[in-house]
Amino acid sequence: MSEALGRRVLCGAERATVRYVGGLPGAAGIWLGVEWDDPQRGKHDGTYEGTQYFKCRHPRGGSFIRPNKANFGVDFLTAVKDRYGLKEQDVQNGTKNTLVLGKKTVELIGMDSIAEQQSQLNLLVDISVRECAVSHAGQKEEISRTCANIRHINLSKNLLSSWDTVTDIASQVPNLETLNISENKMKFPSTSISVSNVFSKLKVLALNQTEITWTEVLVCAQGWPALEELYLTSNNITVLERPDNVLQTLKLLDLSDNPLLDGDQLHQIAYLPRLEQLILRNTGISSIYFPDSEFGCKTKMFPSLKRLAINDNKISQWSSINELEKLPSLQSLQCHNNPLMDTEKNPETLRQLIIAKLSQLEVLNKSEILPAERKGAELDYRKIFGKEWLAAGGNWNPERNKPSEEFLAAHPRYTALCLKYGAPEEGELKGQQPSTLKNQLLTLTIKCPDKPEQKPVEKKLPESMTIQRVKGLLYRLLKIPGSELKLSYESSKLAGKEVELDNDLKPLQFYSIENGDCVLVRW
Repeated sequence: MSEALGRRVLCGAERATVRYVGGLPGAAGIWLGVEWDDPQRGKHDGTYEGTQYFKCRHPRGGSFIRPNKANFGVDFLTAVKDRYGLKEQDVQNGTKNTLVLGKKTVELIGMDSIAEQQSQLNLLVDISVRECAVSHAGQKEEISRTCANIRHINLSKNLLSSWDTVTDIASQVPNLETLNISENKMKFPSTSISVSNVFSKLKVLALNQTEITWTEVLVCAQGWPALEELYLTSNNITVLERPDNVLQTLKLLDLSDNPLLDGDQLHQIAYLPRLEQLILRNTGISSIYFPDSEFGCKTKMFPSLKRLAINDNKISQWSSINELEKLPSLQSLQCHNNPLMDTEKNPETLRQLIIAKLSQLEVLNKSEILPAERKGAELDYRKIFGKEWLAAGGNWNPERNKPSEEFLAAHPRYTALCLKYGAPEEGELKGQQPSTLKNQLLTLTIKCPDKPEQKPVEKKLPESMTIQRVKGLLYRLLKIPGSELKLSYESSKLAGKEVELDNDLKPLQFYSIENGDCVLVRW
């Protein structure tokens, strides 16, 4: 029974990993110490009468069970025959079954010989044995003799306990192109492996919820010379390393539901030459930054990236959207469910801002951007921030047009939009054009009413400064962590009344703020 150590087992409907095989004091016979996938199923941490026989991640994730209670699973071919209704007794009884061959369904009625059964199995191209308790390959060469034409295999949620077992199965499937082994808690090689041609034709690989680390991915990737799509969701991957001479053919990478947290981790995978689609849903990243290029220039990172999904993250600053303009090939972006999306109450306005900031974007949040929508978004953007452009040194006279670095950092495309459509005309900004920056500065007191330890600060701000820019300034000034700021103001003319500053795109002057008023900051 010692070979049972590390094996995956089923006990009823529950899955577990064998962590101990042997006797227990005062209890006759052999026992298996198992760690349950669902720790609620367990009773202890592997300790029996004061002695710890194995370790568990969860303090109550373990149990001792008798070997006869554990189902160690079946071989691959047995599962295939069971799933596709090709048991020998069915053949003898003339049972009617159907068999899926690629996209074609074949009806099987009363096959009267094992040879005929084998010939039907040989037609199988696309096989799914999900949740069939597959744990091993079976007899050597049996799969290749029986199912010679398999190209696509779904082995998800089985009892595979090691990458070696996967290799044993795949070595008998010479034309394997797609492999899904998600939801199998497996042991992977963490040092170098002997590279073979087992996966020489593999193009799509799903390793979701397998507990693989990025280091192990890079080790195994030595054997995936033609891989184009790699799915690695929910593996608790926190750190990435740069792939050297591996994954160079990769076109799609899905790292969703891994706590990467730090957007700089993406720099490690930024030089995959053919990567066209990167999916980063719910990875906890709060910012994106490409340090190798200035605004207005393209980054050398992600040279082929066309489609990016960063939805369900913690991105709260427009600077991250500005950075995406540096990507040379970006066409499609998914970014909903980020704190940034809450900065504008009208989702249409938010969509327009993103479109105007990203010149090459063709699809936003799965919705196509038509030429008329792009033109409208860019014209509106040019107008909305026209006052701020003027206040920062922008001018209709090209020789005097010198907007500040701060303005250009916040609006990297503004200059390009002025070149495309012309600078915003005086009539568009009528009544809003400042005479000089100096005479439109407001002296304001910044207070944090919920944080009495934070001393009030006095600042001079242009009345044309948008609420969004004020928030950006306050994040830096008050060293506030990535929380959502809520701003309001009090005026001596409105004693005891607060006015909420609730539209990030509006300038201070929109709210009739005057010299000496007090801005209240909450988070």
